[in-house]
Amino acid sequence: MDDSFFSSAGDVARRLAEVGYLADHATAITVFLAGRLGKPLLVEGPAGVGKTELAKAVATATGSGLVRLQCYEGIDEARALYEWDYRKQLLRLQVDRAAGEAEWETERGHIFSEEFLLARPLLAAIRRTEPTVLLVDETDKADVEVEGLLLEVLSDFQVTIPELGTVVAERRPFVVLTSNATRELTEALKRRCLYLHLDYPDAARERAIVLERVPEVGEQLAEQVVRTVRALRAMELKKAPSIAETIDWARTLVALGLDTLDAGTVADTLGVVLKHTSDTTRAAAELRLQPAAGRPEAAS
Repeated sequence: MDDSFFSSAGDVARRLAEVGYLADHATAITVFLAGRLGKPLLVEGPAGVGKTELAKAVATATGSGLVRLQCYEGIDEARALYEWDYRKQLLRLQVDRAAGEAEWETERGHIFSEEFLLARPLLAAIRRTEPTVLLVDETDKADVEVEGLLLEVLSDFQVTIPELGTVVAERRPFVVLTSNATRELTEALKRRCLYLHLDYPDAARERAIVLERVPEVGEQLAEQVVRTVRALRAMELKKAPSIAETIDWARTLVALGLDTLDAGTVADTLGVVLKHTSDTTRAAAELRLQPAAGRPEAAS
């Protein structure tokens, strides 16, 4: 990535704020250094704290294209790097044979060409000449073998395709790898990255985020939403509410035309922030919630 995209940590914070991402100082300086040093940025933390949104915000703030590799159990080189379009290759072979061309060297040159190459996210990002942010999302869900592939690609920013040769990045992408820390990533991969741990923001920052994304919610209601979400996160839940769900809750209350969050409203709209029955049951019990029609007591 061109280091002129961000001139300083302050520039990072300002430009990310302009696209709706409020970065703290540690985040701003790490993003700046990742761009200046040309190193991948590994962002780790619980689900829903803004790791993926950070990569999207960097892309938007810098006018870069976003290429995303979504990792999952069982993802392989063909899905991450490239594969050949076998159906089109077979059709080409049939056409060539019908035309009397049967020599392998001739056929090989025909079917192993750009026309039949399907570039997946890693190769696509390396081949782009425009400013690019490469997001490798939820890296911890991929197998260790995929980490080995990432090491090869991110070390030299090049890919060797045996049939076509080596593709070297003309312009290195800004690389963001995210992890929910469901498993430990290899030390070899970590060594190649700058590291940033993101956690849930403090109350003041989360309130600022809510007001940035949902300005019509108002100071008082934003305060109540954030206070209630933080109470939910303090419980032993299967899935704690994310920042995105805090924002969704604020939007829900605005859509309902509400200007305060009482216990009845919390009970009626809890499904916006909690997505497991056991979590909803626990929250209702600990917050002593009743539906709005049942003479609610104020939410604490």
